[in-house]
Amino acid sequence: MTHFFETDLALLRGMTPARLSLLQMELGLFTYGDLIQYFPFRYEDRTAIYPIDQITEQLEHAQFVGRIRYKEKIGQGPKQRLVAQCCDESGCIELVWFQGIKWLEKTLTPGVDYLFYGKPTSFNGQMQITHPEMEVYNGKAQNDTYFHPVYSLTEKLRKKYIDSKVMAQLQKNLLHLAFPYIRETLPPEIIQKFKLISKQEALYHIHLPQSENWLHQAKRRLKFEELFYNQLRLIKQNLVRKTAFPGQVFSSAALLTNFYQNHMPFELTNAQKKVIREIFQDMKSGQQMNRLLQGDVGSGKTIVAFIAMLLAIDNGTQACLMAPTEILADQHYQGLKKFADLLDIQIAKLTGSTKKKDRQVLHEDLASGKLQILVGTHAIFEDVVQFHNLGLCIIDEQHRFGVAQRAKLWDKNKQTHPHVMVMTATPIPRTLAMTLYGDLDISIIDEMPAGRKAIQTIHRYDSHRLQVFGFIQNELSKGRQVYIVYPLIEESEKMDFKDLMDGFESISRAFPEVPLGILHGKMKSADKDIEMARFVKNETKIMVATTVIEVGVNVPNASIMIIESAERFGLAQLHQLRGRVGRGAEQSYCILMTGYKLSADTKKRVETMVRTNNGFEIAEVDLQLRGPGDLGGTRQSGAIDLMIADLAKDGEILKVARETAQKILDEDPQLTLPNHQMIREQVAHQRRDTTNWAKIS
Repeated sequence: MTHFFETDLALLRGMTPARLSLLQMELGLFTYGDLIQYFPFRYEDRTAIYPIDQITEQLEHAQFVGRIRYKEKIGQGPKQRLVAQCCDESGCIELVWFQGIKWLEKTLTPGVDYLFYGKPTSFNGQMQITHPEMEVYNGKAQNDTYFHPVYSLTEKLRKKYIDSKVMAQLQKNLLHLAFPYIRETLPPEIIQKFKLISKQEALYHIHLPQSENWLHQAKRRLKFEELFYNQLRLIKQNLVRKTAFPGQVFSSAALLTNFYQNHMPFELTNAQKKVIREIFQDMKSGQQMNRLLQGDVGSGKTIVAFIAMLLAIDNGTQACLMAPTEILADQHYQGLKKFADLLDIQIAKLTGSTKKKDRQVLHEDLASGKLQILVGTHAIFEDVVQFHNLGLCIIDEQHRFGVAQRAKLWDKNKQTHPHVMVMTATPIPRTLAMTLYGDLDISIIDEMPAGRKAIQTIHRYDSHRLQVFGFIQNELSKGRQVYIVYPLIEESEKMDFKDLMDGFESISRAFPEVPLGILHGKMKSADKDIEMARFVKNETKIMVATTVIEVGVNVPNASIMIIESAERFGLAQLHQLRGRVGRGAEQSYCILMTGYKLSADTKKRVETMVRTNNGFEIAEVDLQLRGPGDLGGTRQSGAIDLMIADLAKDGEILKVARETAQKILDEDPQLTLPNHQMIREQVAHQRRDTTNWAKIS
């Protein structure tokens, strides 16, 4: 038997074959369940009716009552339009239609009061509205809803007269039928505790709100439910994994104590100490560690990774560290080797360019257990790479590796999966981390090591270029190095390439004696590595590049980052680029170059960059400005699939939803208690279903 919410939309009153075909093709709506969950993205308050003489361009939309004084067709063929003058006692406004002209000529009757609604614009000094919504006015608006829902629609739908009004009517028809079938999906105690309205009321008022308060309550209810089940699933995944995958028990810390007492090169920050405690707790718990380590550029993740490796080695196992590129792998290897040598720990590096005869020795030492730490790139995934007993696997910038690749690493120890720690220098706002990485335990290093100088960020307009060149010259004379980065937007690669080449030429003219490097996406991988290596060795002094300059590459001598056309970058990208400098003892600078015309969002981005170096604060602002979609690149799988909750605005609801889910699973991990039956059924429903209609049925 077909479930009510699986019913074909063709059966809904008001659904013509033409409408159905368009809704299927344009919006992917096929069933009652699809439609009822197609929520409005905003609402319009239609309570205000303006006198025509008070309508200005400044109004987002205007609603008014008037009569048609005259109408005429102007132009020929596709450029033909219908223009009408509409007046009330205060004045007149021009109305224009480019479509449906024949129908409008018959319908628009002089002497009849109409209620019009649309976006006012000024044209040749005359106020005008193009394609206004209209209905005959009988002293009140015919639609009895207080707030009008606005649905996200395509141009094709609008051309065929499927607008928000049509969608609201279809929803009304559907809600009338659906009411008896909408079952409650949250237990009574949760509804009472958080004073939530019922599921039926929520679905009705999200589409046809009768007041601002009803709309607020409907949103709150549906957002809580969505986030509650999202978090319940992620926390449950984490619990299941911990039960299904036991971890090797690392209880000895003698090597770590030796390192602390005799070789520790600097004092750890409190944030680093806290994270190390969390890692140690995981490793001695008997459950597999699966931890995300977040820390801004320069916060000291590498030393934390080394300390975690010491715990693995001290307990008779091996450790490996994966990096996405050879340059990064080499940098990690050099950084870890100086610590490993102090403790007489065997460490090696394996990348695509490791020579065959070196590989042979490396493979043997790894299989025998003689080699204790392996640092490398994708080359570690190869089947020929066999560990004696892999106890810890660390993955740097993990979003660059696919899920299948990571799983391959776990299988390098078939007896007991190794402990896993993934590191990222991309600060992720807490709300986003909960939703993207809710199935991982999260550690955050949110404190910079003492004595590190904050990068000074300065905004300059293009007209200040000569002063900026003077500043560069001054830093070069002190022996420093400089990055100059140009934006890369894929749609216009040719234009961007031209920007880069023009920039390279003008910098060559400005600094004729200075050796320059160039780096861009059209170069072969090997050539990129050569250019980057020359810069790392200080053979080139200025690196002119697009955004392909590698995340995490360490050039302590580079003290200036110039970002050209900074208005074309997102905040997270600006912050990542800034992190290429400030890695040495000298004061470093980031200069944001822009034109004079800046949007409000761009001004906010630039102001945020100048004001703070805190990556987490920047990530929060970025989330508010751009929404989570653009930040979701931090993980390829399990991306955010939220239909109504907004991570930029709903952090508080998410926090409460997660705490509620956590409490329930702490008390009843299998959801077997009678008062959790509804939750258990809902989770089973969601698991069975690939589409989302079960969430509301």
